[in-house]
Amino acid sequence: MSAAAIEVRGARRVYGFGASAMVALDDVGLSIEPGRFVSVIGPSGCGKSTLLRLVAGLEPADRGEVSIYGVSPEEACAAKMVGLVPQTPALLPWLSVLKNVTLPQKVNRTAGRRRSAIGQTTHRGTPACPDMTALLSKAGLAEAAHRLPGQLSGGMQQRTAIVRAFGLQPDVLLMDEPFSALDEFTRESLQEQLLDLWDELKTTVVFVTHSVSEAVRLSDMIVVMAPKPGRVTDVVPVDLPRPRGRDLLKTPEFHRFEDLIRDKLRAAWHTHVA
Repeated sequence: MSAAAIEVRGARRVYGFGASAMVALDDVGLSIEPGRFVSVIGPSGCGKSTLLRLVAGLEPADRGEVSIYGVSPEEACAAKMVGLVPQTPALLPWLSVLKNVTLPQKVNRTAGRRRSAIGQTTHRGTPACPDMTALLSKAGLAEAAHRLPGQLSGGMQQRTAIVRAFGLQPDVLLMDEPFSALDEFTRESLQEQLLDLWDELKTTVVFVTHSVSEAVRLSDMIVVMAPKPGRVTDVVPVDLPRPRGRDLLKTPEFHRFEDLIRDKLRAAWHTHVA
């Protein structure tokens, strides 16, 4: 069994046929250790979201292999090992915040047994269900627990979606630009709350973003991709100290990593246009 939380080997994904075929991913390889926070960054059309969908089991690879703790994405999803936070919160409008975040626990009571049935052993084992009221409080949503989603701001709705995903304590949490529609101040606040939740639960996170500063602040490792065809061009470890509060954003060390990632992105883009 693979020691990696996520292993991608030679993955290729093509849309369409013949002359109109579009290669979204080509020969993508990636290995992510358990408990790591990994961001995927690159220009539009480089296959970031496609890679996320392959790991989530929402699409098959046309060639190559994808595994989560040594099993297929389909098996991992069936065992409730994978959580997904999309760009939009997708909350049920007739349920309160508290009922939205506790609903997955109620409908997935057999998740732990299913995980054991496939012989799955992760770095965290199979944890008990967390106290969702406490998680809401940690995310700054204690006073909103009994409100409906329509009574919340966009940032509060996204925080609710993140708490809901963490609530099942998935072994792998996939996040597809969850903060892209938010203003910068709200975005920075949510980054801090996301890091607090991740630090407590130590889920392996794959986070797709277009923001260089967001990737640097959040990540242990940044995966840089280039388009046409979508491919990984660099993997950059980020050894900044944690916790990463707002003061870190002003330091020379933080700006050094920002400049490094921008240089990697420019190099990847120039390779594409050349």
